[in-house]
Amino acid sequence: MKPVDKLTENDVTPESIFNARRRQVMKALGISAAALSVPTARADVLSWLQGKGKESQKAPAGKPLDFSKPAQYQADLALTPEDKVTGYNNFYEFGLDKADPAANAGSLKTADWKIEIGGEVMKPMTLDMDDIFKRFPLEQRIYRMRCVEAWSMVVPWIGFELGKLLKAAEPTSNARYVAFQTIYAPEEMPGQRDRFVGGGIDYPYVEGLRLDEAMHPLTMLTTGVYGKALPPQNGAPIRLTVPWKYGFKGIKSIVKITLVKAQPPTTWNLLASNEYGFYGNVNPHVDHPRWSQATERFIGSGGILDVKRQPTLLFNGYADQVASLYKGLDLRENF
Repeated sequence: MKPVDKLTENDVTPESIFNARRRQVMKALGISAAALSVPTARADVLSWLQGKGKESQKAPAGKPLDFSKPAQYQADLALTPEDKVTGYNNFYEFGLDKADPAANAGSLKTADWKIEIGGEVMKPMTLDMDDIFKRFPLEQRIYRMRCVEAWSMVVPWIGFELGKLLKAAEPTSNARYVAFQTIYAPEEMPGQRDRFVGGGIDYPYVEGLRLDEAMHPLTMLTTGVYGKALPPQNGAPIRLTVPWKYGFKGIKSIVKITLVKAQPPTTWNLLASNEYGFYGNVNPHVDHPRWSQATERFIGSGGILDVKRQPTLLFNGYADQVASLYKGLDLRENF
């Protein structure tokens, strides 16, 4: 078995009918798939897993949001059902199985949430969610979402352009990149309390974009989905959405945004740099070292046995809008 500190997203939850069936059976027995991904000698971890069903706290439904629906972002695509968008997630802070975040993320406390914006800016600021809702009107955007594991969804996110927040902070001429950090709350996030439960990641989760990527109109800070505030398993109360990049770039539950001169570290690149590059652009021509990216499994309204296999689109279908960002850049080297 591969050491736990070398686990990748695909190792933890492979995408196959067998594993889908396995999760169903294990859920019925009250056992998490994480139990099969950690050394059985870890008595403390097994103790946590055995009591996880008793300790888990499901999150309440999100509150309805006020938002507009700009016509250019209401793509005519079949939506992934809400229960799958909110019930099938990677958020290792709450466990390794796709169902773990929905089952356990209710422990995350989002009241009095604050986001710090600093670094290479003229106007550093700290905003709470009320400040954000007052300053930045929300809009719904229907985006494709592509996971590096080769499954995909179509999601009606609600939020606002990240660029509007960055402009308000007035980046200096030294700003070249934007770094993001997830909350560090091990008392609320079991995966942060124990690295065997959390996939061997060195928390808090960090991500980054080039400044021009962050300022692109498609890049969103997302606060809702399906008309309601984000549930914790989807990254409440605010997350990053970059539709032309793989899902691991969409950092959740953000507490810090820092403009910096040099390329910032990113969690999955630190863990496995040969498998997860800084850019994370969706590209059917650049395979993951252990599986093809040429096609994807779209998660729609069908059942477990009715998952549509379809071609992967360059930049996830947004090439017309974003390809110019990478003119002259070798996308195989800069994956």
